[in-house]
Amino acid sequence: VPNLRFPEFEGEWEMIKVSDLLDFYSTNSLSWEQLDYNNGKIKNLHYGLIHKGLPTMVDVAYDSLPYIKEESMLKSFTLLKEGDVAFADASEDTNDVAKAIEVVNCNNQQVVSGLHTIHGRDNSNRTVIGYKGYAFASDSFHKQIRRIAQGTKVFSISVRNFDEVYIGIPSKEEQTKIAKLLTAIDKRIATQNKIIERYESLIRGIVDAIILRKPKNAVIGDVCLISKQIRAEAKIDDIITVRLHGNGVCKSNAENLQLGATQYYHRKAGQLIYGKQNFHNGAIGIVPIALDKGITSKDIPSFDIDNSKCNSMYLLAQLLSPKFYKPSEALTTGTGSKRLKEENFLKMPIVLPSKEEQDNIADLIDRITMRLDQAKRMLYLFSAQKQYLLRQMFI
Repeated sequence: VPNLRFPEFEGEWEMIKVSDLLDFYSTNSLSWEQLDYNNGKIKNLHYGLIHKGLPTMVDVAYDSLPYIKEESMLKSFTLLKEGDVAFADASEDTNDVAKAIEVVNCNNQQVVSGLHTIHGRDNSNRTVIGYKGYAFASDSFHKQIRRIAQGTKVFSISVRNFDEVYIGIPSKEEQTKIAKLLTAIDKRIATQNKIIERYESLIRGIVDAIILRKPKNAVIGDVCLISKQIRAEAKIDDIITVRLHGNGVCKSNAENLQLGATQYYHRKAGQLIYGKQNFHNGAIGIVPIALDKGITSKDIPSFDIDNSKCNSMYLLAQLLSPKFYKPSEALTTGTGSKRLKEENFLKMPIVLPSKEEQDNIADLIDRITMRLDQAKRMLYLFSAQKQYLLRQMFI
C-alpha cells in the first residue's frame, strides 16, 4: 500500500505489468535544424526537451513546443493525445532515464512525438492512473527503470523492457478519488499559469504601448560598451547561459557540456549578455548578483551599461519585446550557424527618452515583475505539492 492514502480504503494494491495496461510506440527524433519555434502547423515533442533537468512528471505545454518545418516527415511519427505519456530511452545517468517521463498537455492539438510514447487503452478498466501517467512518478517505478536500464556509459531502455516493470493498481473507486484530487491540483496549476501569462502580457503591453510606439532616437552603442574580456579557467560549474524568449540568465546544464578547447571569460553582475546565435529568439538578459563571476564563451558576449544615461531594466524590457528582437535575424551573418556580431548589436536603434522617464517606466515594470515573480513562486509550490502527492500516493 502507498505511504499516503484516503482513510476509507484498505487492502493491498494489485501489481500489474505495465505492458498489460498500456500501448507503447517508438519513433525517431528530429534534429533541431528540422524544427522552428515561430512558424508551422504541427508541433513536435523533441527528444532534447526531456533532458533539461525538469522535475519528474512536469506537464509539457503546447505553446512551448517547436513546430516541424516539413510535414512530410510525419509518416513515421506518433500523433499524441491529451494525457499521453512520453519518455526518453537513453541517458548518461540511470536516474535521468527514470525521470525522463512527461505527461503531454496538448489540449488535443496536433503534436507528434519524437520519443517513445505510451497510450492508455481506452477499453481497460485500469487506466485512470496509467492514462494520466500519475503512477509513473512513484519511487517504485523509478527503481524498476534503473534496474532494467542497460549500458555502461549511456544507459538505455527499450519498449520490450517494460514487460519487466510493474505498477500498483487499486480499486476503480480509489483510482477515481486519487484522480479527482490530482485533477483539482492540475486545475489550480493551470489557473496559476494564466495569472503568470496575464502579468507577462501586461509587461509586453507596457513596452509596446509606451516605449516602442515612439520614434527611435539612439542606438544601443550610445549606452552600452563591450566589457573588458577577462579570461577565466574553464570550470563547468561556473558556466552560465541565457535562456530563449526572455527567460533570463541561468547556470548551464553541466550534464550536456563538453569543455574542449573553448576559451571562457568572466561576466559580472549587472552586465548585459546575449546569445549570438539566438538573440532573434529572445536570448538576452542581465547577469544577476547570484551569478556574478560566471563565465561564458565569446558566443555570449557581455556589455557594460552606462547607468548615468540608461536605466538597465528599461533597456532590457525594450530588448526583450518580440517586436524588437525577432527582426534582428536579418542582421545575423556567417555560413552555417549565423550569429549577431557585437558591432551589429551595438548599431541597433532604440527608443531612449529622458532618464527620468526611463526610471518611471522601469519602476512600473519592476512592480509588475515583483508580482510576476510571486506568481511564479506560487506555481512552484503548487507543482511541488503535486510532486509530493505523486510520490506518496503510489507504490
